[in-house]
Amino acid sequence: MPGNAAKTKLANDELVLCMAVNQMRSAEVPMIAAACGFDAIFIDLEHSATSLETAAMISVAALGCGITPIARVPSHEPFHAARILDAGCQGVMVPHVETAAQAEAIVRNLRYPPRGVRSAYGTGPSLGYRAVGQGEANEVLNRDELVILILETPDAIERVDEIAAVPGVDAIHIGALDVSNLMGIPAAYRDPRMQAVFERVAAACRTHGKAMGVGGARGDAGLQEHLIWLGVRYLTSGSDVSYLMMAAKTEVERLRALKL
Repeated sequence: MPGNAAKTKLANDELVLCMAVNQMRSAEVPMIAAACGFDAIFIDLEHSATSLETAAMISVAALGCGITPIARVPSHEPFHAARILDAGCQGVMVPHVETAAQAEAIVRNLRYPPRGVRSAYGTGPSLGYRAVGQGEANEVLNRDELVILILETPDAIERVDEIAAVPGVDAIHIGALDVSNLMGIPAAYRDPRMQAVFERVAAACRTHGKAMGVGGARGDAGLQEHLIWLGVRYLTSGSDVSYLMMAAKTEVERLRALKL
């Protein structure tokens, strides 16, 4: 069965580098990400037009090249996460988590018995289509699938300690752009108020044994180094679009500067 390399790395306190997939919709995307050295991709089902069918195709392709497929689902509704997990994704990022009660409900709906109430569906990509008993399937999928909660408001950050204490949560991810935007300091990640956010989440994750993730802090090597020092182990360092545009822009600028 495939296993989950990114979850294993997080459990060992290793850095997991993730590329967001926002616009590219082909099976080659995870292969390219793996060739570049990424540990995981996250398929954005909240802020893109990517369909479930396309996300499933990308997820299965990722399983075949040893990179962990994760999806950001659009809401807390359990069917969003359950369907993409059934289709081969190995983790979900659930947005807009505000309270411990919400976190508990998410875990309950996404874990199989005895840890939760998720509906069984037989075998599938995450089990390598092997014919296994349901008890074994429950154990393997509960072990291998990642549940990542995204905190995106100052109020959620205030409650991070109680949210991080919820059993069955693997990682707490800061939606840094949303948090800073709501604080009136959009994308000002070096602002002392955002630094306090990062430090508060890092402390809660250390206390409760959760991995810490950050999104939005892209293109700032000094900030990324500081966040890793703080304890970030799940880092979304860029997206398909941002990497394409950065590389293309650099090359175009170089060529435009040549003398004719």
